[in-house]
Amino acid sequence: MKISLYTGGFVETNGYLIETPDGNILIDAPEGIADWVAERGVRVDEVLLTHQHYDHVADAAALKGQGARLHAYEHYSADLTLETSARGWGMPISVTPYQIDRCFVITEHLQIGGLEISLAHIPGHSLDSVTFHLVKHGIVFSGDTLFAGSIGRTDLPGGSTAQLLDGIAKHLMTLPPETQIFPGHGPSTLIGAEARGNPYLD
Repeated sequence: MKISLYTGGFVETNGYLIETPDGNILIDAPEGIADWVAERGVRVDEVLLTHQHYDHVADAAALKGQGARLHAYEHYSADLTLETSARGWGMPISVTPYQIDRCFVITEHLQIGGLEISLAHIPGHSLDSVTFHLVKHGIVFSGDTLFAGSIGRTDLPGGSTAQLLDGIAKHLMTLPPETQIFPGHGPSTLIGAEARGNPYLD
């Protein structure tokens, strides 16, 4: 298994390419990632969305057009992407609509690309936020739930600081301290480092 990082869009959103002998997976679809994988000559089979805020799904339609299947907690809506709210804020946010091929069943492990992925629904940053835990590899893709030294913002529609902190405590901070966290923005970190030094988790 090989993991490559792409960062794109005006809020520098991370997308992760996971290449395996049994297929290639993207975690999130920030702006520009469809061209990035095409330039690398990589065929993307599956796209797993941590949530559907606009910066994480900007290239979802383009990737689907290239043949990838899209997976998310819920089907596309302009509310989830924040397009509806953005109109009230006077922000010109526009996402090309896309169709989700499969909604996650949180109680079941996802078997995809030869990997077994444990899912956790952790609302608080967004209503549809999901983390992906590759148990055998000691890796979590945390989206915008947990960052190095911070947590996801909770002042957007559907946000709740209490929900977010509760979900992080229940689903992430119970993992082994050496577990690697690959977040939706910023550098990677370790569960142990966040347990010791993240000021939001005191």
